[in-house]
Order: sequence, then C-alpha cells, then structure tokens
Amino acid sequence: MLSTLLLSLACAPQSDSVPAPEPDSTPPNFLIVLVDDLGYGDLGADLSGIGGQKKHRTPNICRLAAEGLVLTNGYAAAPNCAPSRACLQTGRTTPRHGIYTVGTAARGKPPQRELIPVPNTVTLADAEVTLAEHLGAAGYSSAHLGKWHLGPDPTTQGYDFNVAGNQAGHPRSYFSPYKNADLEDGPEGEYLTTRLTDEAIELVGKMEAPFLMHLAYYSVHTPLQAPPERVAERRAAGVKSAKYAAMVEALDHEVGRLLAALAEAGLAEDTVVIFTSDNGGHMPVTNQDILRGYKGTLDEGGIRVPWIVRWPGHIHPGVDHAPVHHVDLLPTLLTLAGAEQRGSAELDGVDLTGLLTSRIAPSPRPLFWHFPCYLQGKSDRFEHFRTTPGGALRAGRWKLVEFFHPGTTAAPRLELYDLEADPLERADLAAAQPQRAAAMYADLMRWRKDVKAPVPSEPEPRFAGAPDGS
Repeated sequence: MLSTLLLSLACAPQSDSVPAPEPDSTPPNFLIVLVDDLGYGDLGADLSGIGGQKKHRTPNICRLAAEGLVLTNGYAAAPNCAPSRACLQTGRTTPRHGIYTVGTAARGKPPQRELIPVPNTVTLADAEVTLAEHLGAAGYSSAHLGKWHLGPDPTTQGYDFNVAGNQAGHPRSYFSPYKNADLEDGPEGEYLTTRLTDEAIELVGKMEAPFLMHLAYYSVHTPLQAPPERVAERRAAGVKSAKYAAMVEALDHEVGRLLAALAEAGLAEDTVVIFTSDNGGHMPVTNQDILRGYKGTLDEGGIRVPWIVRWPGHIHPGVDHAPVHHVDLLPTLLTLAGAEQRGSAELDGVDLTGLLTSRIAPSPRPLFWHFPCYLQGKSDRFEHFRTTPGGALRAGRWKLVEFFHPGTTAAPRLELYDLEADPLERADLAAAQPQRAAAMYADLMRWRKDVKAPVPSEPEPRFAGAPDGS
C-alpha cells in the first residue's frame, strides 16, 4: 500500500502513453516555480487521491497537477539549498561547479567530524552558463524573483530582471519591512510570498515573449511565519504545526493567483509551468511519513521532491514514474525552446522532451549525488547525513548510499535499498546482496572519477572518537 501511495502523487489517472503533439514553431514561455524546503508529502490530500497529507489544503497546486504531468520519482540534485539551485541552473552535478553546501564545508563542531571536508564554493562561477544565459542567446527575456543563494546578483548570470535575489538563504522576516537590499519594503505587514507573486504578475505583463521566469519562493523555509488569520484558522482546526500548514496554504494561494494571471493574459497555453522543490522538507514540521529522512539527508525524504510539469495541448495530463533529476531541466528546456547549448561545458542531464510530450521514458541511466562536506545536525537516524559526508546512486529500483567516514582506509560503508519494494528504506540489503552492492559501488566510483569528484580522506585530529581519545 505504501508503495502505491508513493507512486500516486497526482489528481489525474495514470496514462501510459499518449500521441505526440503536432510540431509548433513558436517557442514557449517557461515558468519555473521553485519552492524552498517543500517536502514530498507536504501537499494536500487531494494530490495523492488516496489519503495522503490531510492537514495542508493545496487546491491550486492540486489543480496544476491534474492539468499536467506528475513525476512521482522526481529528484532534487542535492539535499540542501545552494547546491541544488546551482545544479538546476547549470544542468551540471555538484562536482562540476563545486557548490556542495551552504557556507563552510566544515559546519559544526570538530569533535563531530571524522574527516577534514573538501573546500566548498559559495558563489556560482562566471564561467558556468545558466539557463537564463542559454535561453537569452536564443532570444528569451528572463526574470529571477526570490531566493537566489548563488551570489550577490542573478543579473550577472544572464537574468534581465532581479527581484529580491541575492546571497541570502532565507528572509529575515516574511513580513515587511523585509530588510532585503534587493526588494523595496511594502506596507507594514505585507507578506513576502504575496509580494513576490505581485511582482511576478506585473512582470508577466511587461516581459517580451518568449520569456523565462524563475520564481524561487523563499517559502516554506524558516522562519515559520504566515498570515495571522491563516495560522489562527489552522490552530482552531487542531493542526499541530499550524504555522507551517498556514505557510503551505498561503503558498498554494499565491501559486493559484499567478496561474490565473497567466490565463487572464492569454498565456497559459503558451507557457510551460514547472513546479518543484529544491530539496526535502525541514524536520520536524514537514510531513514525511511516506518517505524516510528530511532535508540534509540522502534518504529519499531529503532528495525526492514534488515535480509537476504543465503545458496545455502539448503535455498530456497524467502520472509517470520514470526517475528524473533537476539537471534534466536545462537540456529539456533547450529542446522545447529550439535553442542550442551555449558553450561547450559537459551537461549531466538528459532531454525529457519525449517523456513529457509522448510519454517515452528516457533510456535507463543512473542518478548520482555527491556531498563531501559536513552539516551541523542531530545524530538520530534521520539526520545522520547532516554529520556524515557521503554519496548516492539510484539505478532503476535500486539505490546505493556510501558514507565516507571512517575514511577511505576502511572498507566502504554501504547501504543498499530496493525502492520499489521498500520505499521507506527500512531494509538495508548491502550484506544480503553483496554482488549488486559491489557492482553499483563500482559504477559510483567510475562516475566520481569521470566528474573529478573530491572525496575527503584526511582524518580530523580533533574528532572525539580518535584513537587517542582527543
């Protein structure tokens, strides 16, 4: 039953194959709605149709899912904010651009670290070519709104407009005054999610087609703040995490307003809408009962995220279970736009056009994650990745996770899961299936070599578990 739940994240019934649409010479607009820290199970019960999330009401996102294609095995490129965003913008995995985490790679206390982590990059290099730069060369206008987190100004990375985007990872306040140098304050008490939607609606009326709009809401990242009337209503309904539930519902309302504005402007059928999250939900407020783990982990709850793609008349509504990855978005959008790649950098994603328009799954390929850093965090099972550098590989129904410490001198510390039979990752099969684990580990090692992924190996002398007891 649980496996069915995970594979049923949609309002519309499954459709295995659909006829290809007639070719259209007019390039579409692109609207990417990227939510911060929205977990796989955080959307409303109507989205699963079989009794999933019940405390969050998200009718507008549910309607978007019913009108589009829901990808139940959609993944973020990283389990935390900045690297995931860098991968989405470039179509390249973390070792390519060197953004692995937020801030320092040694986040936490030295006694909790067995290894000295590899250096982390905090700003996306100018040499990296973003989605806006690729599409801009093909005549697209572009706008970024909301969280950037990859440097001080997205206009230096090809975007024509910037609203509220800089290096900040979260707002100081969701209510005006915002204390954001790239966003003028509104009336006192104005809600940030509403303000960003207002700005997006205004830009829809200003931007020349074709356009790319990257709307990266700060919501639902902490601090947990929502309009007081929504919080009061959720509390009155007995919802435990009332502020978080109110944030999710406020987000849904604003997404609905933006989609309505597209329709009113006559642009709905000309616009590809992509709705997703940068990583898994934040413990303890996210609803991750259907997956193990949270933001910051390589558990499914840390990297599997909502994925919805809508393009009326071109993408047939339904559900698909093919594993897809955020690095796939860039080559896909280039194809849909009829645009060529700018520069010669190697891309790691695949073109999903056939999957979206004709339900032809991409050729089987592994998906990879690499995190050679530390994050401050708790030591319980759901948070082990936050204090443990590691990497992961998904190939079909199988997933392999490697934890780097106790260092490369010891035997690899591996976990193996059958996600089809065990989506909650309860049964580690590495010992029971050593040949499969070894083969997948060899694939992971080959990939690391190909992308020149650095792996920490030098012991941290201040580690509390060191042989000398220091």
